[in-house]
Amino acid sequence: MKPQTDVALPILNYAVGTLVALFPIANPIGAVPAFYSLTGSDSRTDRRKQAQRTALNVVLILALFLFAGRTVLEFFGISLNVLRIAGGLLVAHAAWEMVTSKQRMTDSEHQAAVEKEDVSFTPMAIPLIAGPGSIGVVIGLATKMTQWSEYLGCLIGIILFGGLLYLCLALGETLLSRMGHNGFGALNRVFGFFILAIAVQLMADGVISLFQTAAPTLFR
Repeated sequence: MKPQTDVALPILNYAVGTLVALFPIANPIGAVPAFYSLTGSDSRTDRRKQAQRTALNVVLILALFLFAGRTVLEFFGISLNVLRIAGGLLVAHAAWEMVTSKQRMTDSEHQAAVEKEDVSFTPMAIPLIAGPGSIGVVIGLATKMTQWSEYLGCLIGIILFGGLLYLCLALGETLLSRMGHNGFGALNRVFGFFILAIAVQLMADGVISLFQTAAPTLFR
């Protein structure tokens, strides 16, 4: 019984940790207005199918970077500390757009997306939800993993996030009608503020770790 507990605990920890890390950065709630704007002419059934495909695409994209992330970093010779700084900059950019209520897409990009029959891969999955910030988080988690249970836990967290994303998109019409666009805008700004704090922490950790590696005597 004890070995099973020892295995189950890191799986649960990584699953919850991955879900918590992805939720504010991928921001499935903030994606709801864009989703309903792009699928406004679809029937309820077609919109649900689009939501299912969007969630599935996001899970597949993030899972791919989870298992290939370490290889990508090694191929390009990128250290974890540099990745933290770069990821922090990307997350900060996304957070600033949320705080300032800047549109996720330009008018021309929005019009092109509306004319597409399937928006589940682009622009919904990439870049609106599984964007650089989300991918950076997953790769950052992957670089710290050494056991199969940790990978499994992270994968479960990604799948849970996909299910949560589907619920947000499927039930988004009800949320929109109750909260209104102003309510969504306010919620988006709140998320943006916390995400901006996460970005600053990522960059600070990366910079401090770089200095510790380059000049360890300064931090004794």
